[in-house]
Amino acid sequence: MTHLLSLTQTQGYLLLGLYGAFMIAITYFFARSKKYKSIQGFLVAGRNVKWWLGATSIAASWIWAPALFVSVQMAYQKGLAGIFWFTFPNIIALLLFIFLAPKIRAKLPYGYTLPQWIRYRLQSERVHKMYLFPYFFYQLMAVTVQLFAGGSLVSLLTGIPLIYAMLIMAVTVLIYSFVSGLESSIVTDFIQFILIIIGIVVVVPWAIHAAGGFGAVSAGFGGVSGQFTNIFDPSVAFSFGIVTAIGLISGAISDQQYWQRTFAIQKKNLVPSFVFGAIMFGIVPLALSALGFLAANSSIGVVLPAGADVSLIGVATVSSLLPAGAMAIFVIMLLSALYSTLDSGVMAASSLYVTDVVKYTDTEKGILQKIDEDRLLTPEEEQLGNQLDTRGVYHSRKAMVLIMVSGFAVALAANYIPGFGLKHLWWIFNTVAACVVVPTVLSLYWKRLSARGVFWGVLIAFLAGIPLFVYGNIIDKPVWIVGASLFIIAVSTAFCVVFPKKSHILTQ
Repeated sequence: MTHLLSLTQTQGYLLLGLYGAFMIAITYFFARSKKYKSIQGFLVAGRNVKWWLGATSIAASWIWAPALFVSVQMAYQKGLAGIFWFTFPNIIALLLFIFLAPKIRAKLPYGYTLPQWIRYRLQSERVHKMYLFPYFFYQLMAVTVQLFAGGSLVSLLTGIPLIYAMLIMAVTVLIYSFVSGLESSIVTDFIQFILIIIGIVVVVPWAIHAAGGFGAVSAGFGGVSGQFTNIFDPSVAFSFGIVTAIGLISGAISDQQYWQRTFAIQKKNLVPSFVFGAIMFGIVPLALSALGFLAANSSIGVVLPAGADVSLIGVATVSSLLPAGAMAIFVIMLLSALYSTLDSGVMAASSLYVTDVVKYTDTEKGILQKIDEDRLLTPEEEQLGNQLDTRGVYHSRKAMVLIMVSGFAVALAANYIPGFGLKHLWWIFNTVAACVVVPTVLSLYWKRLSARGVFWGVLIAFLAGIPLFVYGNIIDKPVWIVGASLFIIAVSTAFCVVFPKKSHILTQ
């Protein structure tokens, strides 16, 4: 890959080192004093997260690689229509939790994960195990995408080898995530969101000014082809909008990161946290789209380096228009967004592992429940409870390492697949998530949902829908891609409806 050497390798290593040291120091200063050594403390921050911390954490965790790179790419390639169909479903996906979050907290007040709720709700181990695949896969892809995008970005701008850039990111996140679990993620999310906004406020207006003003932006509203000035352009709505809407909404609902925050935020603060989180998120892709519109303006002359993925068009725009100092600010902003989702991904995977994979005896389950409910323990129970907490935190950290190593390996492999880019990774894991989105929502609202209907609906969606979707992308046929997405939703819904629970054994 040709490099946009805006920074030297030495400057790149220094930037990564200083950024990582700052995040680790922030975590130790704000989170270490909490000394979260219990399972509840480590995985859900004591269920006491305030609304403003919850909102910034939700927004920062949702501002991941696609929000940074695919949003600009869509503005560049598909103009106003592209950025509309990217941003609007993203906001809706988070706003849905103003209904889902209070609902699950009312039904499972001391929960940790969505698959845990499914096991409790349907009383089925096979459905529970089936659910673990998309939920673990989503976190694996979340880690993979952040490492892939972050490593590619740093390599493009500094010449640092991809493997070294990804390794520095991975180790940094593991170090500060080990400190106090979810609390570490939420504290760093707050700082990272502030850095994201600072980066946008400084870099985007600066780039617009350097390009000649707002007229240079509006000249690119139609995208690089100039034909997409209508935000409701039917061709974009069909080929990109439908798949994106299904994928984003499915992705949010099938992402343990947001269920983990649902169980961590104070009950009374769930709605304001998700409302403000959605609004705060929306600011970012809308502001960054200006870089895509500038790149689409042929008179500016923004050109991607040979071999660079088109999702890096925003980086190329900043590099073309602004000095190295501005690029350093922009890189800090991008790294903040990538790190915020990277640490959220490893924390979500650890909560799934500790809650849904690690085995507990009936006695141990009873003690853990008493601890969650803050009930009085006997001295013997307290001693065993401390042992369980120590074991749980150990397993949580072990899971963080395992998911990070796995994501690192997949990101490295993806780099060597010709024609394989960030957009493909994003679509694949969102499509896997779509297989379980309908049963998940029904589990909270429909009393007659049965384990049988969920099992067969999800299984067929996996076995038939995913191959159809992949094939549609290989042949690059929007009809196949959209058809596969709609098939996945339809078949998972149909089996739930066709095989309802018998009315005389209704529960919940």
